[in-house]
Amino acid sequence: MKYDRTAVFAAGFAALALLSACGSGDKSAAAPVEGSTPAAAESSSAAPSAAPTGSTDSAEITKPGTKLKVGDRAVVPFKYGTDKTGTIAITVDSIDVGPSTDLASVGEKAKGLRPVYIRLTVENVGGTDLAHSVVRLRAQGPDGRSTGVVVTGEIPKCKAASATKDFTTAGAKYKTCELQAVREGSEVGAATYTDTEKIKDAPIVWKK
Repeated sequence: MKYDRTAVFAAGFAALALLSACGSGDKSAAAPVEGSTPAAAESSSAAPSAAPTGSTDSAEITKPGTKLKVGDRAVVPFKYGTDKTGTIAITVDSIDVGPSTDLASVGEKAKGLRPVYIRLTVENVGGTDLAHSVVRLRAQGPDGRSTGVVVTGEIPKCKAASATKDFTTAGAKYKTCELQAVREGSEVGAATYTDTEKIKDAPIVWKK
């Protein structure tokens, strides 16, 4: 699938990149608008079914491709930067679509988009030093494909948080909100985690 990418910026709030699908075929990234940061490519294929393996009292790693529900916990290997590695648990607490007016601060270039709020709890399972690390999730449409919109940044109703300086021991937790978006008339069906090499082609999925 080929995409045209347009970057949208709003000082102090969100930077949105809109990916518009144009036909089918191989993916190829358009040159970024000057001053923008290219977004990572997302897999458009649905994750295969697998039984959840994580639980609230187990550090057993959740298999790539596992499909969960909102409120379920996944345990995954985690790497942040070049020197922070460990094991974390991710619980998606809620996935909500907000009104387009919530993006008013972004400006005209966000017209036709509605914000998606993915709220999650992150836990340090392995007990290694993961202070100041960041976990990223992405929204997925009801059909299991990308929403076609990539968002980085935050707005007042969805404040992103990184791990605190004390996120260095087993059991340490923090909450954060991942801002995504969908086009008007579209819905969100799930949130996905793909941020490790082993699961980038078989994401862990939390369905609404």
